[in-house]
Amino acid sequence: MPAGPEEPGGLPLGRASRLAVGAAREAVADAGLTGLAGVDPRRVAVAVSSGMGDSDLHERRRAGGPAGPDRWAPVFPVASAVGAWLGAQGANTCLSNACAASGYALSLAADLIRSGEADVVVAGGSEAYSRVGLACFNRLGAIDPERCRPFAADRRGTVFGEGAAVLVLESAEHARRRGVKTVYARLAGTGWSCDAHHATAPEPGGAQIERAMREALREAGALPDPGTAGAATGPGAVPGGAEAGRLGFVVPHGTGTELNDVVEVRTLAAVLGAAAPLTPLYSLKALLGHTGGAAGAFAALAAALVLHHGTLPPNVPVGALDPECEAPLPTAPTPVTAPYGLVNAYAFGGNNVSLVLQGAAA
Repeated sequence: MPAGPEEPGGLPLGRASRLAVGAAREAVADAGLTGLAGVDPRRVAVAVSSGMGDSDLHERRRAGGPAGPDRWAPVFPVASAVGAWLGAQGANTCLSNACAASGYALSLAADLIRSGEADVVVAGGSEAYSRVGLACFNRLGAIDPERCRPFAADRRGTVFGEGAAVLVLESAEHARRRGVKTVYARLAGTGWSCDAHHATAPEPGGAQIERAMREALREAGALPDPGTAGAATGPGAVPGGAEAGRLGFVVPHGTGTELNDVVEVRTLAAVLGAAAPLTPLYSLKALLGHTGGAAGAFAALAAALVLHHGTLPPNVPVGALDPECEAPLPTAPTPVTAPYGLVNAYAFGGNNVSLVLQGAAA
């Protein structure tokens, strides 16, 4: 964890904000934006999300432990901490709709650029759990006592991880003007929806999860509109599903909880049609654990690197798969030649978001 900076005015920062600043520092340096050289700071925005924020500060204060200066600090300063460090004078927004938060942040970043409100957006998510937060998840029966094993027959819940993932988004034209040397991927499509079904459980039929996936794929051009001529009969098209050979892989939400995994795999089968068994999944949570509000950004970062390198890493073996949600989880490196990758993130409250990334050379 990087040494923690302080917000203007000397307010303390918790672990989530410090992790976010550390990840943003790496992303900005990689993008050649250190010091915002050559970029108008008024045109630089920040959208960094968190499910818990800096709740560790408040927990320590209430428990009578060392909480730093005896000054009030907000629970969700994550985006403002990044913006203050960077000197970004555009919109600074911290979305906090639980485990879909950073997926929404990336979608918001794309909207800010497309609408002309920003030229560059530093976007992603950060999560550092508090003892109270982990106790609540444990009380819900959501934690596997051994490890995170999505789609496995003997899965018993999830395991939580901490960290931050931050990406730099800008239009292709703006990147060319800046002379950017490396473009990892293009955010080609986004889709949002809400189940409005239950405080914590996904809607069993997956209708709104399907809607988010279809909207993202359709916006990217990886899923023909059913109303267009030849949509289901054109070259490479799969009736009712994604175009064969266009979607190279999926980074699923895949938490390891019983209902989430089943609903997601069934919905993927409905969306991808005959291509579903041939489209490999990469279970990032089996490797990192569930990073909560940062999970969508970690998944998008992984998808961008997969597209950039043209290879899907081997999945962590999870054991025998549940027949109700048998997912193609290759345990050897898998070449990826198709232009698109799909990322899913779902959350308490029925908040769903899907992102489609496209290879930069596509």
